[in-house]
Amino acid sequence: MKKIISAFAITAALIFTACEGDQGPPGEDGINILGNVFETTVDFTNNNDYSNIITIPNNIEVFESDVVLVYLLEDVVPDGQGGSLDVWSQLPQTFFTNQGTFIYNFDHTFIDVRLYLYADFDLNLLDNQFTNDQTFRIAILPAEFADAQLEMSDLLETINVSENNL
Repeated sequence: MKKIISAFAITAALIFTACEGDQGPPGEDGINILGNVFETTVDFTNNNDYSNIITIPNNIEVFESDVVLVYLLEDVVPDGQGGSLDVWSQLPQTFFTNQGTFIYNFDHTFIDVRLYLYADFDLNLLDNQFTNDQTFRIAILPAEFADAQLEMSDLLETINVSENNL
């Protein structure tokens, strides 16, 4: 047993010392590939045509290829330990009321995000709980356009082969 432990200790010592020595020149600093998130609270009113334009903060750089996602704060629930948890739902979100159906939605450029309500009824009839103090979380996820060309002839051939095998 002592021989096995000694052999293991010698092997471990060789492995750890083999990792020492000249590691070469340092590499370049990596890039931050994390997304950015910020929150905003808005009111939807007849005066703003039930729409708000939110300028993306200057400290967040957004590229045309980046992905923008928006979430609605729907609820705050107890976490079971005396605190609370936010409940977020990704837009678009559809709600059904006695007046009809309405949707929280958004569109964006790389400098701003427009949050808006759309309904199949007059939005002036909508209860204030849906229009006042609505909090949104806006997430900017870095992405690059893929450098790929879709070859349609290959796609059509694949579809034809699949149909013939049915």
